[in-house]
Amino acid sequence: MTFISVAQMNSQNDIEANFNTVEQLIQQSKAAGSELLVLPENFICFAAGKQRETAAQFESIQQRLEQLAHQHQIWLVAGTLPCPFRPDGSVIEDGRVRTVSLCISPEKTEARYDKIHLFDVQVGDAVGGYQESKFFEPGQDVVVAKTPFGNIGLMVCYDLRFPELALKLRAQGANLLTAPSAFTYTTGQMHWQLLLQARAMDSQCQVLGAAQQGWHGEKRQTWGHSGATNSRGQLLAMVQDEGAQLITVEFDLKEQQQVRESMPLMQHRVLVNY
Repeated sequence: MTFISVAQMNSQNDIEANFNTVEQLIQQSKAAGSELLVLPENFICFAAGKQRETAAQFESIQQRLEQLAHQHQIWLVAGTLPCPFRPDGSVIEDGRVRTVSLCISPEKTEARYDKIHLFDVQVGDAVGGYQESKFFEPGQDVVVAKTPFGNIGLMVCYDLRFPELALKLRAQGANLLTAPSAFTYTTGQMHWQLLLQARAMDSQCQVLGAAQQGWHGEKRQTWGHSGATNSRGQLLAMVQDEGAQLITVEFDLKEQQQVRESMPLMQHRVLVNY
């Protein structure tokens, strides 16, 4: 049995203030007996137009996160950070960056996932339209991180709408799916909880959705409601309050195996050409 914490934040553009909140959340997670803390998308800086500026600090931010993980002896899924270079070290030349989710052990960074699906959509909110591809380069690689308590399939926000990614992660051995997110208030209200449960039901993985909540500047409002499901797709816990919050849930690898054996979806899956 493992305890896992999922954070909710209201990150702004002050990196130091956001780091202080992260450390408080880590301390709360440790007090709850957790081995893993999942942070939201844009957890270290949530400010339009500051992606390149924050990306220039990627390596120093990563080092600080590694120090925190070591100091507190906890695993982190460090939400997302903008990064100016690809996993092979090559620099992105066109001014864009990548959205990167890091899985960090108490010893070092164990895995890096670059967000594959970019949010180019029209939403009926104060922002109106979003075009992530203008500022971000998509990743291509599916990433599963091995941990002592189970394998983590790394996803980010808009990835939740694509069941084939969750199924690919399951096929590559994932037990848990992490989804650091910053869902808009409009889309989150409609689909956030549904997507967390649907991806869990599809993949028979426990899904951990760490969310931004509230206002970020004058126009951007996020839905929040950080939540976690079990491997059957049932909601275990969900934040209902505003601001920085934490939920802690149990993960039982043996129980998950029983779920998968009693309903062997992967063995039953048939690819049909309609």
